[in-house]
Amino acid sequence: MPRVCRACEARHGGICSVLNATQLVELNKHSTRRSIDIGTEVVGQGENVTNYSNILRGVVKLSKMMADGRQQIVGLQFAPDFLGRPFSRESALTAEAATETEICAFPRVVIERMISETPELEHQLYDQSLKELDEARDWMLTLGRKTAREKVASFLHLIATHVDPEADDGCEFELPLSRADIADFLGLTIETVSRQMTKLRKERVILIENNRHVIVPDIEALNEAAGND
Repeated sequence: MPRVCRACEARHGGICSVLNATQLVELNKHSTRRSIDIGTEVVGQGENVTNYSNILRGVVKLSKMMADGRQQIVGLQFAPDFLGRPFSRESALTAEAATETEICAFPRVVIERMISETPELEHQLYDQSLKELDEARDWMLTLGRKTAREKVASFLHLIATHVDPEADDGCEFELPLSRADIADFLGLTIETVSRQMTKLRKERVILIENNRHVIVPDIEALNEAAGND
């Protein structure tokens, strides 16, 4: 197994987790690690897709632009998610680094060849797609039926459970989006987002330091504030 793969935290949770040592060596020959600054596009809507990638660190913001220039954030991706849609030659979304991000990029032709040769890889990508579909359906419920407080708590719970999936008590993280982007994502005003964040802080559901650093003392309390079972 390549040394860089042994040291990679995403190795055990992303698409690489289903590849054997020989396949990892082959993929490593074609891979390129890249650091992406905040606000930099990984791929733009309508661009030809030449590479797919694994997210190794950070958060990627997915957005969709309408013909008149209006834009909507439609999702977030986290390490060790696979970024891209196999066998699609054109990107349907814009993917932009919401935080300082590191990716491992592979040529599209290499990944698509490996998918055809490795059923486990195909299944892994299929599972990720179904997981994203489930999350999209949950988010439709959040946007359509939840109160402003529940929406903001749902957003924070989404970040907490992806940044630290093993956390069963408390956790802490940096907010990957600005207040304006959070408002866009939730269909709220910036003022409403700030007001609900303040309420959650006063209720001790969350603690906030330096405006962006969020501490969640109790994940279950945040889950209840989000209106989840």
